[in-house]
Amino acid sequence: MLLTAGLFFFGRTIPSKKTISAANNQKNRNTESDHNSHIIIDSILALAKRQLSTEQVARISRLENTLSGGQVTKDQQIHIYHQLARFWADSARIFEPYAWYLAEAARLENSEKTLTFAAQLFLDNLQNEEVPGQKQWKALQAKDLFERSLKINPENDSTKVGLGACYLFGDISTTPMEGITRIKEVADRDSTNVYAQLMLVKGSLLSGQFDKAISRLHTIVRLEKNNAESMLLLADLYERTGDKPNAVTWYQKCLPFVKQADVKKAIEKRIEALKN
Repeated sequence: MLLTAGLFFFGRTIPSKKTISAANNQKNRNTESDHNSHIIIDSILALAKRQLSTEQVARISRLENTLSGGQVTKDQQIHIYHQLARFWADSARIFEPYAWYLAEAARLENSEKTLTFAAQLFLDNLQNEEVPGQKQWKALQAKDLFERSLKINPENDSTKVGLGACYLFGDISTTPMEGITRIKEVADRDSTNVYAQLMLVKGSLLSGQFDKAISRLHTIVRLEKNNAESMLLLADLYERTGDKPNAVTWYQKCLPFVKQADVKKAIEKRIEALKN
């Protein structure tokens, strides 16, 4: 059942040489992202374009050529990046170029809101990424964006947690505990920070420390009494550790808050199975 909860509970980039020459003017580009990733954006875009029609490739090329012409203002660059992002999201439905162009626009805009939004896109996606090189690439992109956001607002705890999560899930550090340490600094200072608690739950699951995950999930459901995702995962973990009565209790508690009919049906069947 833990996999079902995972679906309910949890939700490509090196800057290149580059075909979009305007990006070359960004002098503060993160060098680790430039040099240490295994996948480059040129390769990602080339592979993505193979999935497009001739007409779509022509449309993308026109936008890219506008950028490479060298006579565009910063605002025009941002607008074109947004156009490219919308194309890859709406027409092509390919995540990596969508997130990349949104991130490029955010780097040019350099606002806390846009940088954090783009960073969170990469962070959410990389947690389900199975290819190591792509996971690292996405983590480095998110890391760069979170760091830029923190320069604007160094006191944003959610951004600090997001940065720690890049290390936790992205395999971009030789010190595995670096991500946990960064997140714990926030959670230890503010135990009511649900985002920090949630990231620590995920960290505990990665290391198989179910007792710690259960303890933190109890903290979350005390703070957010209608948090169905946390209740469901709590029930799963109790079941996984052999505590059927508590598993049934938490499955029952989460039912009123579950909106998806198929998930609700699966939970009801699980309750019956555990009672028998």
